[in-house]
Amino acid sequence: MRALLLVIALALPGLVFAQAAEVAKPDAAVEERLKLLAEELRCLVCQNQTIADSNAPLAVDLRNQIREQLQAGKSEQDVIDFMVARYGDFVLYRPPLKAITVLLWAGPFLFLLLGIGLLIRRVTRRGVPAPQLSEAERARAAKLLE
Repeated sequence: MRALLLVIALALPGLVFAQAAEVAKPDAAVEERLKLLAEELRCLVCQNQTIADSNAPLAVDLRNQIREQLQAGKSEQDVIDFMVARYGDFVLYRPPLKAITVLLWAGPFLFLLLGIGLLIRRVTRRGVPAPQLSEAERARAAKLLE
């Protein structure tokens, strides 16, 4: 009984964290279409990589899903529509300009303008105060300037 529990305990992590494998003998035409599509979709785990570049288990699963859909005869736009319906516009590496994504597109420019405005405000308010001279110092300065 202990031996069985030991075998299960040792095998369980491998089963739980198993990753889906890529296809062993891929179709060249499907793989080319997959590569082009995978370059346009964001890895939801990495977020700064496409699913073509990512080795995350979710990216592998998404590539396999795309491959299956392409093999089933769906177009690239059908696959993109499916991914957007499932994960939202965030899955697109270049999200479309819509009312809901305006902040994604305009946000960096707004922050840049805000930073420039704050810099200008700080520089203009930082003026050097005029020195306060006593009458004796003023007389001395006038004498030096003559």
